[in-house]
Amino acid sequence: MNVDWTPLLLTFELAAVTTAILLALGVPLAYALAFGRFRGKPVVETLVSMPLVLPPSVLGFYLLLAFSPQNFFGRFLVEHFDLQLVFSFAGLVVGSTIFSLPFMVQPIQAGFQGLPPSLTEAADTLGKPRRVTLWRVLLPNIKPALLAGTVLSFAHTVGEFGVVLMIGGNIPGVTRVASLAIYDEVESLNYAAAHVYAGVLFAVTFTILLAVYVINKRLLRPL
Repeated sequence: MNVDWTPLLLTFELAAVTTAILLALGVPLAYALAFGRFRGKPVVETLVSMPLVLPPSVLGFYLLLAFSPQNFFGRFLVEHFDLQLVFSFAGLVVGSTIFSLPFMVQPIQAGFQGLPPSLTEAADTLGKPRRVTLWRVLLPNIKPALLAGTVLSFAHTVGEFGVVLMIGGNIPGVTRVASLAIYDEVESLNYAAAHVYAGVLFAVTFTILLAVYVINKRLLRPL
């Protein structure tokens, strides 16, 4: 049995890139939602949480329309940045980032909100800038939340189907990730290859989640 390992490699590359982007975006966004007081905050929280309840095909459909060169935004990207997001790996990254955003933001936001106010009050009393307080005080105290957000985002990206299918179009070697490969093999009644893809994804996600539980148990253990 010949198995094409490209979909698996593409899947883990997509998950790694998406998770890195989400970590960079999620921390400041979660901080703003946890401590900020601004008009429109409920709207921002709603938009961040929408992928949790919105069917993936709906989100993928609207992203497909937005990224299409036939529409304004997609045409703007092509003409000014030579960037085509439809049926490309870059498009998968953008779509995956939007779709997995709540899985990064919400655990970190909950971690920030669970910290005692005395931490920020002490830093403010010492005259520490908010940036220093965030990196030196707050983030070290929410390591379990950061780990949970990172792992959930990675695992959620690995299992994506509807969004990547709508945006990527299932192109071999470009956008055909493992979830799409499993679907194709089942459609072709090639269950042996489908078992390989599914087994690898199962083993990897199980191992990652098990490691998270073990690490979090150690982080939360009283000194």
